[in-house]
Amino acid sequence: MAKNINTGDGNLAKVEGALTKSEQFIEKNQKNITRVFVITLAVIFIIYGYKKYYSEPKNDTAHTEMFKAEYYFSTDSFNLALNGDGQYLGFLDIIDNYSKTGAGNLAYFYTGICYLNIGEFENAIDYLEKFKSDDEIFSSQALGCIGDAYMELGDLDNSIDYYIKASNNTENSYTSPIYLMKAAHALEQNNDFEKSLELYQQIKTKYPDSKEGIQIDKYISRAEGLLE
Repeated sequence: MAKNINTGDGNLAKVEGALTKSEQFIEKNQKNITRVFVITLAVIFIIYGYKKYYSEPKNDTAHTEMFKAEYYFSTDSFNLALNGDGQYLGFLDIIDNYSKTGAGNLAYFYTGICYLNIGEFENAIDYLEKFKSDDEIFSSQALGCIGDAYMELGDLDNSIDYYIKASNNTENSYTSPIYLMKAAHALEQNNDFEKSLELYQQIKTKYPDSKEGIQIDKYISRAEGLLE
């Protein structure tokens, strides 16, 4: 029993010694510790202040400035949507003035789609690649539209690559079957009938109730025929 008590006393002494060393360290480095704490706190307040008093208001302004460009986009007036009408800003102006905001980021997406529709496919790729989003629909559409641009440029390999990226980006019953179908068609043009059949079958298995899934049997039959 005495041995246990002595062991406990020894452990207590070690703890007290460790605490003493910690206290000595704090006393010795108190100025540095305080400085680090103050700097950390200042950084937190700067980030909060930037977001609340600069970033968020600027983003709100950008969205307000962009409404006319979005209207022109909705009416297929793509040149006006891109460049503005002399009174209201276009998407390119939004990017120039508000590129660091959420609205500016969205303008990259709109700009890419505008260029795709007016036949400037390399510009479409450039702007769509700069668009970043966690939204599963927007991010998948951006990748798929890059695939469309490469298809228009006659670059089958890159178009297939981006269609498959779009279908796998965030699997869902809306965009995934659309881009699987586009990839399969492109593969047929590339004479890769085995891979196109594989994608058609994937649509049938995973997305049977989609628009593409409902009519997929005829494409499967065609691909099987091409393999014979």
